[in-house]
Amino acid sequence: MNYILFCGGGSAGHAVPNLALMNELRYSHKLAYMGTGGIEKGLVSGAGYPFFQVDCPKLIRKLTPKNFKIPFELNRALKNAKRILQEEKPDLVFSKGGFASYPAVWAAHKLRIPVLTHESDLSAGLCTKLIAKKCEKVLTSFPETAKKFKNGMCVGSPIRKEILSGERTRARKKYGFVREKKPVLLVLGGGSGSKAINEALRARLSAILPRFYVLHLCGKGNTIPFSSDEYVQREFESDMGSAYACADVVLSRAGSNTAFELLTLKKCAVFVPLEKSSRGDQLQNALYFEEKGLCAILREEVLSDPTALENAVIQTYENDALRSSLLSCGIASGTPRILALIKSIAR
Repeated sequence: MNYILFCGGGSAGHAVPNLALMNELRYSHKLAYMGTGGIEKGLVSGAGYPFFQVDCPKLIRKLTPKNFKIPFELNRALKNAKRILQEEKPDLVFSKGGFASYPAVWAAHKLRIPVLTHESDLSAGLCTKLIAKKCEKVLTSFPETAKKFKNGMCVGSPIRKEILSGERTRARKKYGFVREKKPVLLVLGGGSGSKAINEALRARLSAILPRFYVLHLCGKGNTIPFSSDEYVQREFESDMGSAYACADVVLSRAGSNTAFELLTLKKCAVFVPLEKSSRGDQLQNALYFEEKGLCAILREEVLSDPTALENAVIQTYENDALRSSLLSCGIASGTPRILALIKSIAR
């Protein structure tokens, strides 16, 4: 049985796609994961996979004394990763990027273990740029990204199998959206919730609820006292297949994984890209899809306009040209192609 070690972390955006692939391989391959003690540890351990913790330091993109510790902490992480790989002897290391993946990829390269990496965003992250030459292939979600690497290959985004199997009638019943034939607005703020989106939505609920049911995935600790069968709020939803299935229009951040999930499911979406505390990848993703007529964009700075959010949602829901573009765009799950490459190289 071939042994594949997955790595990547720092955010759910790195761990969740890895888990989508691991769940497809769990009965045919030996699997394990290497990451930090961050969110990936809880997600992977909760799914029942062996987890090796190697705490890799993260570069802070501003002048701070904390960055002076990086060389020493990184050296320790690299040694730990190499020791683990020498003991485990995987046939392949698969990286989903993020600073947490660097030690495993570095160690695999030193030990001549083949490496595949996957880059989700339109603009490659720092880790992908650093490890690209150490990899057999740099797999990408966007064709334009693949062209930036000599070993680049566009395969699409790894999509969780369970989100493709949601059933609309059952999903609406699950959330109690059955009394009236109103459309459903699904609001996503990312893994930890978005304060800006949460506040803007709740400020306009009185205007939105006459038009839509609202399913609001607001993030841990972000629910509020509000009694209404038409507004359902949850900190987290493990059954995203149902959440997507019941949605007629979606308001969401523009992380690549979520964006490709929505486009694969042909959902009309208003993207509110995270800009202030990011490298700008979400805005680039959103602008790319907007140019192709596949989404609408609402900039976070405009959320202070009292009617901006509801107008964007209504206009997007009523946009027949957008629906037509989504149906013909050809975007589909990249999971089958990625799995085929993993199995081929692991052998």
